[in-house]
Amino acid sequence: MTGDLIASRDNPRIKRLRRLAQDGTAYRREGRVWVEGDHLCAAALAQGHRPDAVVVTPAGSHWVERWRREGRLAADVPVWTVTEAVMRHISALESPSNVACLLPLAGATPVRPDVPTVVLDRLQDPGNVGSILRSAAAFGFTQVIALRTTAALWSPKVLRAGMGAHFGLHLVEGADAAAVEALRVPLIATSSHQGAWLHTARLPWPCAWLFGHEGQGVDPAWLARATTTVRIIQPGGQESLNVAAAAAICLHASAVARATNATGAR
Repeated sequence: MTGDLIASRDNPRIKRLRRLAQDGTAYRREGRVWVEGDHLCAAALAQGHRPDAVVVTPAGSHWVERWRREGRLAADVPVWTVTEAVMRHISALESPSNVACLLPLAGATPVRPDVPTVVLDRLQDPGNVGSILRSAAAFGFTQVIALRTTAALWSPKVLRAGMGAHFGLHLVEGADAAAVEALRVPLIATSSHQGAWLHTARLPWPCAWLFGHEGQGVDPAWLARATTTVRIIQPGGQESLNVAAAAAICLHASAVARATNATGAR
């Protein structure tokens, strides 16, 4: 059963969902996150997240049946069925999906001091932030700390760019200096003009990588706190790399160093 079909845009429930889907920071006020699309919903369910509700069009009801059959979605999770027109009204996408989840958002999360971490310093572009979260998850980093004024981690745009990485990471946002100072792993900062070359640097594990603002780079005060500063060789002569590309290179280098050290220790 998927309940009565909701066809009115004026339904209070629909107004709330629209705010969550279209306002990048509404989740902070609501304490819930709009997760749209079967891929993102499946990723959340695979990590054990329990939705407050699943929202589907009639054409998307098979996802509910499948997830319940697979044991990923509990039978008592409410299902709200909406018309395709209402889903288009809710969604910020050009081509809305036929399924979405409403996930409860955890409260303030404490920093885990000893785990491999990525620190984001004032990054503004949601695509960059989501891409870095995706790289972090892929290369074995389990925590992301977003310093104040970094793009909202749970905004719909960052969620889409993260492609499900959010649900396997420990996320701390709106952090201040105390959050970084709580880390007990070496802090490595990136720079376009100073520090050791990444390909020759001895990278510790675990560690925390610090990536800075798209235009200004890492704040000089944070550079001064870093244990190590590295730069990426660029024989093509470009002034700098996109921060998401630089992060992927650096995080991959850490993963390679970790694997190499583990192999050599045998």
